[in-house]
Amino acid sequence: MLAAGVINTTSQLVFEARLRIIYDGVHDLLIKYAPDVLILEDLYAEYKFPRTALLMAHARGVVSLAAEQCDVPVMALAPAEVKRAVAFNGAASKGQVQHAMGRILNLAAPPHPSHVADALALAWTGLSRARTATLGREPEQTPARSPERTDARGPERAGEARGPASPDNARESK
Repeated sequence: MLAAGVINTTSQLVFEARLRIIYDGVHDLLIKYAPDVLILEDLYAEYKFPRTALLMAHARGVVSLAAEQCDVPVMALAPAEVKRAVAFNGAASKGQVQHAMGRILNLAAPPHPSHVADALALAWTGLSRARTATLGREPEQTPARSPERTDARGPERAGEARGPASPDNARESK
């Protein structure tokens, strides 16, 4: 584990500004750590709360946009699949996921807040899934990241004009 945390916003900001904070935070992390894949939780919402589903879809959109701009593929996993993988119970509570991730990662204390544990569980499950998918196959050759790269989108797209990213012209995650 390189780092763990939460991108915080405040309800006192307009929705578009909150999306911008999420986009900028995710984009900065993708640039800093250059992951091979970004794991997102599949969108789940009860029919009683359709507004929440729509708001979460916007947040997922900006996270996915940041990933695309940084040439990082996105993998979505169902919450129950992640809970089964780390806590052996597809209906595990947040506390059970926190304790499971503390045990799996041999941490002194369970990850806090629960959103961090959820993100770690997503990453762990995504890594496990990727490893399982490559068993029995030759490892794929991935192009090395160029040290002279000036844009996270890759050398073939580095020269493209890039305006400011915002909800108006193009963006919460765990």
